[in-house]
Amino acid sequence: MRFPGRRKHKHYFPVHARDPLFRHAGIVEAAAKTHVVGIDQTLVDIDARVPESLLERYELAKGASVVIPNEKASELYEELLAQKRISYEFAGGTVGNTLHNYSLLADDASILLGVMSQSIRVGTSGYRYLSNTSSRVNLDHLQPVDGPIGRCFALVTPDGERTFAISEGKMNALLPESVPPSVFDAASCLVISAYLMRCKAGDPMPDATLRAVALAKARHIPIVLTLGTRFVITERPEFWRTFIAENVNVLAMNEEEAEALTGSSDPLLACARALDFTDMVLCTAGATGLYLAGHTDDTVKRETRYALLPGAIPEFNRYEFSRPMLRENCEAPVKVYAHIAPYHGGPERITSTNGAGDAALAALLHEMAANLYHRASVPNSAKHVRAFLTYSSMSQVCRYANRVSFEVLAQSSPRLTRGLPQREEGLDDEAYWAH
Repeated sequence: MRFPGRRKHKHYFPVHARDPLFRHAGIVEAAAKTHVVGIDQTLVDIDARVPESLLERYELAKGASVVIPNEKASELYEELLAQKRISYEFAGGTVGNTLHNYSLLADDASILLGVMSQSIRVGTSGYRYLSNTSSRVNLDHLQPVDGPIGRCFALVTPDGERTFAISEGKMNALLPESVPPSVFDAASCLVISAYLMRCKAGDPMPDATLRAVALAKARHIPIVLTLGTRFVITERPEFWRTFIAENVNVLAMNEEEAEALTGSSDPLLACARALDFTDMVLCTAGATGLYLAGHTDDTVKRETRYALLPGAIPEFNRYEFSRPMLRENCEAPVKVYAHIAPYHGGPERITSTNGAGDAALAALLHEMAANLYHRASVPNSAKHVRAFLTYSSMSQVCRYANRVSFEVLAQSSPRLTRGLPQREEGLDDEAYWAH
């Protein structure tokens, strides 16, 4: 495991001095292994700049995420191609993006469950998906299907609003029996999205998702849910609140999805309410920055050395130097919060916000996997006096997620094209990582 930036404390990775007595005796301990498992709708993102009249002609509600027939998708694609409105085509899917980013950041393995076209030709959606996915993402367990994977059109109007039109192809054809129990052995978490539970009648994807959730819960593996878009949540808010309370440990969302789920337009209050039915929350809030909320035990909470911040919860960041825990592992649970403004104020020019939330979540997954790796490598470390969820404090996780999100916002691809530098280019940037 590796982290960007400067880590001054004694627990810096990589772990190479587990036990000097073992080394002296010539005893080699088995290296700790972990990975992230994700289940997703395999699809290709097609980003295009369009006038609002195009949305009206194709009967697409502005800002919504709509499933369209394959025939309409083909017609839309041909029109965008003919008018040269397509900015790029990349492998997509919120979980696929997250796993790709995680493998680049951690230089470590992840396992993707889903479907893939059995017959792949150059230029097809399946070809583009495989071409744009990190080689560290294990695709060996993808279920072969007779037909195309999905296509997701991200249609950006002049005001910057994104409208999604999804042609599902065979992306929801994953069968429950194609979710092997063995992939969950030594996993650090399971990542799913709300999209997986919104399929047409007869699609097996929801059942496959529930099987993955059951296998993860049986092994006490944390389950991470990313919400998708606010329209998915608005359709069934009570269903999602119940589903999260029963199955989810870590929730990732933006401020619009947070309002749809909790009824609060204030991201901080939405995080606080979400903590009533989950253990940890990551909320991206556009130009406002990024919030992290979680639980820690009263005996191990740590006060910040930074200025206390005003908000709907006064001085909410007082204990942001704490490390988050599952609520069930806390004897006296305390809600703790952290916030950070956009890195360097955000990029000078944002081509698209698509994928920024997935990038932030990938950083959080890296922290979770690193904590498990370190605990297996150095079990007697002071880092593991309690069963924490992340390797670093909530404040540091915020910084990391914020930095990764910036990297995606500064480019056109919804996925990272490279890992972060081990050291930032300038001294001011190095100071950004200091606690």
